[in-house]
Amino acid sequence: MTPQSEDEVWRQIVASFNDTAELDSADQPWPDSENVPPEPTRRVVKPSEEPEPDEDSEEDDEDEGHFEPPTPPPLPKIDLPTKVAWVALFGGPAYLLVAAMASWHMEGWALFTAVAAFIGGFVALVVRMGDGPPNDSGWDDGAVL
Repeated sequence: MTPQSEDEVWRQIVASFNDTAELDSADQPWPDSENVPPEPTRRVVKPSEEPEPDEDSEEDDEDEGHFEPPTPPPLPKIDLPTKVAWVALFGGPAYLLVAAMASWHMEGWALFTAVAAFIGGFVALVVRMGDGPPNDSGWDDGAVL
């Protein structure tokens, strides 16, 4: 197409933008390629014949769907400062929540202590978290995230 004919085509498209279609879609014939047979033919697939199982395979079938995970290792012992930090982190807001729901009159020092416990527990846990490599890693850490 030359630039002049492209401009003409474009003008025709723009000019006929708001025109209605000449043929209604109900008047257009249905294409034969879209016709579907009334009842599709179905193919039946029979399962293949399986060989008779051996006596040993019966024992395998019993254990096949059953999985017992190994016993997990015991949880690590938490030292006292970490326990205190966790109690402060959750205890301060828990006290404020219970006191607010029970409509207790709270003194200023109680509010300060609860908020300070929350902030102190959070800071203590973050400081104790550490950002260095674990002690048990050797010279080759592999992919460290």
